[in-house]
Amino acid sequence: MAQTEQNLLLDIDRMSVALGPPGKRVRIVRDVSLEIAPGRITCVVGESGSGKSVFAMSLMRLMSDDISEMTAEKALFLGNDLKTLTERDMLKLRGSRMAMIFQEPMTSLNPVFTIGDQIAEAVQLHQNVSAAEAREKALAALQSVHIPAAERRLDAYPHELSGGMRQRVMIAMALACEPSLLIADEPTTALDVTIQAQILALLMELRERSGMGILFITHNLGVVSEIADDVAVMYAGRIVERAPAASLFTDAQHPYTLALLAAMPHLGATVERLEPILGRMPPPWEEELGCRFAPRCPFAATECAKLPPLREIGVDHHVACWRAPVEDLA
Repeated sequence: MAQTEQNLLLDIDRMSVALGPPGKRVRIVRDVSLEIAPGRITCVVGESGSGKSVFAMSLMRLMSDDISEMTAEKALFLGNDLKTLTERDMLKLRGSRMAMIFQEPMTSLNPVFTIGDQIAEAVQLHQNVSAAEAREKALAALQSVHIPAAERRLDAYPHELSGGMRQRVMIAMALACEPSLLIADEPTTALDVTIQAQILALLMELRERSGMGILFITHNLGVVSEIADDVAVMYAGRIVERAPAASLFTDAQHPYTLALLAAMPHLGATVERLEPILGRMPPPWEEELGCRFAPRCPFAATECAKLPPLREIGVDHHVACWRAPVEDLA
């Protein structure tokens, strides 16, 4: 959905991220453009190594300037320029206006502090409240994510909780200061399908309740189909297709998106085997000559030797492929 700059939470234009020591840095994220509006869930999807997590962590400025460099034509969060904010300014934004849920809660939570202490610490860092008030807010945060016996869980340690409970704690911690934007980096990867469904339902409920925007990083198109309003498909550091979820699932145009859809199992469908994506993703240090997906693409042609731009082919539907739009591409 097209949005004006005034009502966007996140407005990114041609953002790139390079990692490594100065003089030897390698671009991991390449010219990514993305917009997120309040109350909308935008999913960034792609296989492992496509640059999704690096993109998310760079938005939060979580990587040291000694080993990373972010450049962009525009990188605005609530009007703040993420490229030029000092670390002091970012500390004020992280956790209060923008928050992140990481992939593995057991390694993200401190094992020697109780759940209540960890949530209360985040509250006191960003809000001028007493320890008692911070504990009350921590309790309210646990209750908001439907943790049973929430008051008792305040004094529990991470190892005393199940994986699903720990992930709910991570969500509660992220939401304790009522952020405008929540970045969720594969928050359901290590969970069984039942707990995964509960976490997805919880995120959608919280979105409806608070009106926050959500950037959801995943490799699972099944998850995307459940929750996404908008989808950006990333391959080898670039967004190769970006569209509203309904358009992407009914009229996917990029061969990589079509390959991901073909590899996705469907409940009730009878197929002998899923279609694998042959070949491998090129390493980021490999010179970018033309379309990065061309060596794996069944539709590759001579024009693919040139890098295709991300261009609009329909209402809010952008594709980086020389062949698009093609009605019978599948």
